[in-house]
Amino acid sequence: MSLVQARRGFASDNAATVHPRVLAGIAAVNEGHAFGYGHDPYTQQVERRLAEALGDPEAGVFFVFNGSGANVLALRAALRPWEAAVVSANAHLHTDEVGAPEAVAGAKLLVAPTRDGRIEVEGLRTLLGRPNDEHSVKPALLSLTQSTEFGTVYGVDELRALSTLAHEHGLRVHVDGARFANAAAALDLTLAELVAACGVDLLSFGGTKNGIMVGEALVVFDRSLHPGMLHLRKQTLQLASKMRFVAAQFDALLEDELWLENALHANAMARRLYEAVQGIPGVEVSRPPAANAVFAVISAEVRELLMRDFAFYTWDDATGEVRWMCSWDTTEGDVDAFAAAVAAAADGSA
Repeated sequence: MSLVQARRGFASDNAATVHPRVLAGIAAVNEGHAFGYGHDPYTQQVERRLAEALGDPEAGVFFVFNGSGANVLALRAALRPWEAAVVSANAHLHTDEVGAPEAVAGAKLLVAPTRDGRIEVEGLRTLLGRPNDEHSVKPALLSLTQSTEFGTVYGVDELRALSTLAHEHGLRVHVDGARFANAAAALDLTLAELVAACGVDLLSFGGTKNGIMVGEALVVFDRSLHPGMLHLRKQTLQLASKMRFVAAQFDALLEDELWLENALHANAMARRLYEAVQGIPGVEVSRPPAANAVFAVISAEVRELLMRDFAFYTWDDATGEVRWMCSWDTTEGDVDAFAAAVAAAADGSA
């Protein structure tokens, strides 16, 4: 008997299935032998293809196993031992990496003032204006999450203001782009246009939240960081031996802009869910969805009733805020059935 539930929930886009075209891409390269560790021509071709899609054919592309690995590898590449990364209060690096930046990268994190998951320009300016001498850690990297853990999205003007300020103070800019595709779709930008808007030096480009099975990519635009990256990736335990199978998934995402198709759909399902539940008494939607997440405050009783049949996360136990995440494979039927269940639970008829 299968232990995998057929019902699609709203816990995370990590819980979603793998896109059939991604599976087909893996199968297509499952023939013959190829050099391991990314030294095969096919993987190198996909690396160039991704770099070109991101607007810089000379960028270094380094496939890794997961987003945590990509983020920690970025910190290790960009920071010296006395330097620090500036992050938001809700950044995955700060709240969900179980101390990996500190334990693995030896990196100090500085938390910038944050609103709705986004670092504020004036708050960053104040932080960077503090005196710095040999007694204090030196900010050297600004890490932005796009889209954010709150489901919000930095606008183009915000990104340019933040990256300009960071570069003026000698900081590199890193983007945790686990949902970079969703942000690009939400802003109606190409990947290259969003990269340019971010002024990014290092990008953790997500795949698993957008239809692939396993793998992310750290893309390094700053040429001065390229030397030693292969060694750092290996030392950070992020070097896949059968790299062509990771590369094939990104090849599939790029083919006919599958990345965009998946992201647009996930975003649209979040908007549909928002529109379906926002008028239900007892459901207080936190904010309109910018990408593929809906946040709402519901009572503990309603939450308990819903969790009997649907998977989702409680975001804040104190306030009762929950997160409902839509994925590339979320259907209109999934959304409508869940919205009906929310309504039934809220009026006590469930």
